[in-house]
Amino acid sequence: MAKEQVIKPKLGVFDLSIIVISLVIGMGIFRTPSEVASKAGTPEIFFAAWIVGAIISLFGALTFAEIGSRIPTAGGFYKLFSICYNPAFAFMVNWITVISNAASTAAVAIMGSAYIAPLLLPGTEEYLATMIVTIGTVFILLIINLLGIKISAMVLNGLMIIKIGLILLLISCMFVVFGNDITSVVSKPLPVESDPLKAFIMCFIPVFFTYGGYQHTINFGSDIANPSRTLPKSIFIGIAIILILYLTVNFSYFSVLGFEQLASTKTLASDMVSILFGKTASVFLSVVMFFAVMAYVNVSILSNPRVYYAMAEDKVLPKVFMQVNSKTQVQQFGVIVFCSFIFITLFYTQSFEKILQYVMFFDSISLITAAGAIFILRWRAKRSKEPESSIYKIKFYPFLPIFYILIYTLVNISVFISNKEAFGIGAVLFISGYPIFYLIRRIIS
Repeated sequence: MAKEQVIKPKLGVFDLSIIVISLVIGMGIFRTPSEVASKAGTPEIFFAAWIVGAIISLFGALTFAEIGSRIPTAGGFYKLFSICYNPAFAFMVNWITVISNAASTAAVAIMGSAYIAPLLLPGTEEYLATMIVTIGTVFILLIINLLGIKISAMVLNGLMIIKIGLILLLISCMFVVFGNDITSVVSKPLPVESDPLKAFIMCFIPVFFTYGGYQHTINFGSDIANPSRTLPKSIFIGIAIILILYLTVNFSYFSVLGFEQLASTKTLASDMVSILFGKTASVFLSVVMFFAVMAYVNVSILSNPRVYYAMAEDKVLPKVFMQVNSKTQVQQFGVIVFCSFIFITLFYTQSFEKILQYVMFFDSISLITAAGAIFILRWRAKRSKEPESSIYKIKFYPFLPIFYILIYTLVNISVFISNKEAFGIGAVLFISGYPIFYLIRRIIS
């Protein structure tokens, strides 16, 4: 009789470290430093925010690592909520996560379009040109996805290579500065926020957006060999590398552009290259940045409807979200709904900074709730008295998870301070998930 096939955990320290780095390093580092600088007001607060952001993200990654080792469930981050919370509340959190993912994609699309808009629409007002390019590009990507175009693994790997290559290029720029007298980078000091603590807290919104992604380590709990050793070591290594990369690239921005220009520009990479290597090199980099960013947007359009599919499987969304075109293998309804959320976000908020505030309001609720699941899971494990030899347990429990939750509560406070309208609308959207849940249940039944 054939032996039962058992999936053996394969991921070691190196593999998981690369996964952590890949999850975190997105496109934000090419745009958010200017948002951080404008809120910080001083270089000291600016760099301190990036360091503290890495430490808090480390606490969060370790918290989610334990959660992942306790519920190694296939199907994604969103299933955690249905496992640990009331179904209606779980839907409310997943509902705003759906909106947040679309808003985050819209923010990244704006970032990429800002690089190429002056080239495509010269003479047009900057804001208008960026919005036209953003909407046009998302619409083209929607059509492409509806036609069934697939993104191969080579393209996805190529995107990661482009991102790392761009970061290394930007880091190398500071050595060009140190070897040459570049007087154009001298800047006047920015107006300083009278309350340094308030300025520091306001930096949390763009900083945590840039460090986001580590929470998806929760999806790898059953794939890790010796999780009690591999998880913390891999996460420490991954976050340390990310911190080093982020600090050095930010120091490079600061060295080349000066703090005032760093705080005001929307196209960090091309501005740096323009100063050091001339306009032609800047144009080339702008085009590369645009395609790198839009490749990410395309992957987001391709992947997010799969979350809708899984939610429909769990009967928290109508079955229409499970429909797949037999010829193209595309979830046409799901793709259209996701892109509709992107367009609504673009038409309603229209600026990178405001979208960032909405995204972080939604994400903070999701991450606070998800991190809080560790207390529920520990309590259940204590009651069941099941052996936990294969479970990774975070050290300094419960202090690190509590501290992480408190910091993300400050993120919500930051959104309230900077944009009360975003806070109010975000709260309404979150609460609206409750009646929507019961409405969908009635439709399905």
